[in-house]
Parts: sequence; structure tokens; C-alpha cells
Amino acid sequence: MISARSGTQFDEKLLELSSQMDEFERYSHAHGLRVAELADSIAAGFHIAEHDRFVLQQAALLHDIGEMAMKRDYISAARELTDAEYHDMQRHTVIGEQDAAKRGLGKGVQLLIRWHHEWWNGEGYPDALEREIIPLNARILRVADAYASMTADRPFRKAVSTEDARKHLTQLAGIEFDPKVVSAFLSLSST
Repeated sequence: MISARSGTQFDEKLLELSSQMDEFERYSHAHGLRVAELADSIAAGFHIAEHDRFVLQQAALLHDIGEMAMKRDYISAARELTDAEYHDMQRHTVIGEQDAAKRGLGKGVQLLIRWHHEWWNGEGYPDALEREIIPLNARILRVADAYASMTADRPFRKAVSTEDARKHLTQLAGIEFDPKVVSAFLSLSST
């Protein structure tokens, strides 16, 4: 379970910023926190060190900070994106990395924000990394974000069922998602 580290005002600011991002993206619930919880549960299964899990939690809370920094109206539009908007949107990972740096977040958080849309097969963005070249925590964040996004209502579509989201992850394991991370996620008792 995710919680702000006691006595640290920085974490309260992260939680507040994550909440502002959720409002901007028009999530009806705490999306960033949900992604952080899922990512941390997956990371625990890989026995990732506590410090690295904390870096992952921070990145998960703020993974789409670049979208808020871009201030594009289409981000929360109740429609599908045009091709031009989709290509513009892909910049949010690099802008997010830069915004995280300006806010004084560590390099690990910055890079996870940058790489949370990299695909296992190398067709992701912004750097077209593939397979194990993508850091494990970025691969975990990809799965957690995808699942949390699919199972949430968005302005442009209704949520899919947990069963359908799990099928989607399974179908794209080895393409978009690291198969080992998908397997670890699917083994969690509550998702």
C-alpha cells in the first residue's frame, strides 16, 4: 500500500500534484495513486529494493505530468485524438521528464517518466527502447498504467472490465508489454 513517508512534506506535495493531474485528465478517481499502488505490488513480486520501489512510486504518481505541463485541451476531450494530436501527445514523456527535473525530482524518477510508454518490441516512445534495455521499473510502470487507464472511465470512452483489461495485457505481452511483468501482474490476487 502506498503512503506518504511520515514527516516528509515533499511527499504531500507529490500527492497534491498527482491529484491536480487527475483533475486535469478528468479522471473520476485517484489515477496516479492507483498506478503507484499497482506498480508497487508488481515490484514487490520482483523483490525490488525499497529505495527503487519508492522511486517507482514517485514516478507512477507523476507519470503524466508532461500532459498537464503541455496544457492541451484535447487531452481531456470527449473524443478520440486526431493523428496530429496523437503525435503531439507523444511529447508528454520528454516534457514530463523535464518538468520532473525542474521540480527537483531525482534522475531515476525523471527517466521512468520519460520511458513509461516504451514497448517491449521497441515500437514505443520516445526512445524506441526494447526488451531488457527498458529498465524493469519502466516496464512495470507501463503495465500498471495501461491496466489502470483501461479500467477507468475517461471522457472519450467507458472503462473496460477487469477481465477484458487482463485479456488485453495477455494479448499484447511480448509486443507492448514485458511478458514477465504481465505474468507477475496477473498473479496478483486483487487488481
